[in-house]
Amino acid sequence: MLKVGLTGSIAVGKSFVLEVFRELGCFVLDADRTARDVVEPAEPAFADIVKHFGRDVVAPDGTLDRPKLGSIVFNDAVKREQLNSIVHPRVMEAQNNWLREIDEQHPDAIAIVDAALMIESGGYKRFDKLIVVWCESDRQLERLMSRDDLEEAEAKKRIAAQMPQDEKKRYADFLIDTSKSHEDTRRQTVEIFSQLKLLV
Repeated sequence: MLKVGLTGSIAVGKSFVLEVFRELGCFVLDADRTARDVVEPAEPAFADIVKHFGRDVVAPDGTLDRPKLGSIVFNDAVKREQLNSIVHPRVMEAQNNWLREIDEQHPDAIAIVDAALMIESGGYKRFDKLIVVWCESDRQLERLMSRDDLEEAEAKKRIAAQMPQDEKKRYADFLIDTSKSHEDTRRQTVEIFSQLKLLV
């Protein structure tokens, strides 16, 4: 089985790329979804987060108030590190379990795990190849403001809280530039898929 990491900064189009890989027959795991799963109210991470950040981060329905928590950690590097130290080990464990299952059932598969902080956490080292998705910074800002309904200053702050895109690109075995159209991004993704198939 070929294990592939897919990463990139906020609002660069990772989800679209992942969906194209899924359509092409890859097994894909979205780390955002995994991160949501590991902080469900019944999970140990939920209790740890509430203990660290207080009941304010619990929504009226009893689940985690992700926008509230986001506004706290994006403005405070220490709190962001605290949250990451609670969530990341659980996400990595869930990813490893998933990869093990795919490997047992489909040894000739391409398994792709998408995670925004894969390089920062060191998690990328577990993979055979690393794909970095990126786009021009003005497009990234535009997309983030539109997607999360943010003012420009807040969107810039969230982008600045992450590792710069140029630094992430240095770790890549493959790069996908999503600055243009969906068709252009799809073409690049299909080309990389063809190259990955040769490595299985």
